Amino acid sequence: MFAIMVREPQHQDQLQSMVFAFFKQSKIAKLLKQSNITKQAGIAVLDVFRVIFSLVFTQRSLNRWLKQSGNDAFGKDTVYRFLNSPRHNWRRFLLLLSAAVIQQLSQLTSDDRADVFIVDDSLFSRSRSKKVELLARVYDHVSHTFVRGFRMLTLGWSDGNSFVPLAFSLLSSENERNRLCGVEDSIDKRTCGYKRRKESMQKATDALFELLTQAQAMGVTAKYLLFDSWFAYSAVILKALEHSMHVVCMLKAVPKVRYEYERRRLTLKELYSALRKRRGRAKILASVMVVMGQDENGDPIPAKIVFVRDRNRSRQWLALLSTDTSVSDDEVIRIYGKRWDIECFFKVSKSNLRLAKELQGRTYDQMFAHTTIVFTRYIMLATAARDEQDPRTIGALFFDCCDELDDIRFADALRLLIELLKSIMKTTDVQDDNVIDMIVEQFITHLPSAIKEKLVA
Repeated sequence: MFAIMVREPQHQDQLQSMVFAFFKQSKIAKLLKQSNITKQAGIAVLDVFRVIFSLVFTQRSLNRWLKQSGNDAFGKDTVYRFLNSPRHNWRRFLLLLSAAVIQQLSQLTSDDRADVFIVDDSLFSRSRSKKVELLARVYDHVSHTFVRGFRMLTLGWSDGNSFVPLAFSLLSSENERNRLCGVEDSIDKRTCGYKRRKESMQKATDALFELLTQAQAMGVTAKYLLFDSWFAYSAVILKALEHSMHVVCMLKAVPKVRYEYERRRLTLKELYSALRKRRGRAKILASVMVVMGQDENGDPIPAKIVFVRDRNRSRQWLALLSTDTSVSDDEVIRIYGKRWDIECFFKVSKSNLRLAKELQGRTYDQMFAHTTIVFTRYIMLATAARDEQDPRTIGALFFDCCDELDDIRFADALRLLIELLKSIMKTTDVQDDNVIDMIVEQFITHLPSAIKEKLVA
């Protein structure tokens, strides 16, 4: 199917598909060129990119697509040469695409609504691998064990309706003892691929601000930066303020982290004990103004901490911090609720879009390239849902896209059968074209309505 799509991009059926419409609207070919993703020989990179991008919607693996009958567009070596190049700037490609999409979405968003940056990490599992470049033992927050793989640190943007991934880094480990494999010696240190490898061995907080700086350099802005308790340290929060945005985050009770309240420096638990709680079954138990530290001029940096009841454990509490002290307690909770968008993004990317499953390459460049393509798939689904004001979830939209492409294949097969029927009839006694057309029309008329609709469409 997609061999035909590569050779005949102007085919009417394919133009109507979601994939081709997205490529045209987003100017994918131009973005690839701007990111130094150009062909080394023979096949155009847009064709290779389109095939890899579309694999998940056809429910085919790369090997199955390459082996299917009639596919002679290109071979496996072309695909892996495309993915393994350290000179391809996939970080820039994703930023350019996301910035353009966010600019379009911002026109649909009122000025009163707060846009947010969201940062979080998720496990990029390679539990069965042994010889993968920069493979490391990383901590899995779900199973609470160390597994083989990477920490996929992701920065995204959200307006509350749509989530757009901006940039990511596949973090190995800054501790050399936890790295099972090193960097490939043959990599040119002048390439962006080598820079990504160096970045993967940084601390997560250092990589976070590098992603944030690059996103802001592309003109993407937000009023708030959201993250969970894994990043909620005073040094991280104070550094985020230097990027001209407020922070809303979840806090965890760490004995060494203290907040200034009424000239006393208290831990989070001590601060909660010192406050008067609201009566009854109130969801918001208490809120308080504290001082986190001092800026470069020595001025105090205020923050608001809101204590809310844990709905899963009614006797426990959770703490949210906001450096924007002008917002209400309810608004702090509402803004932090947008952080859930990135969790849905991780779920769809892994369950539906085959993140870390579709290709099992050994080079860091291939993993980085394929992850970028997976993120691009999500952007397509997110923009489609927003453009149509679609009530379906991204996951449901994914399956509908697969069904649409299946319908195209089915309709093509029916048309092929009818053409075959015509050619067979011409070899018999029936030679008149008008008679043949009349017989075919009667044949179509007696087909089931469901099949007839797909054939006529």
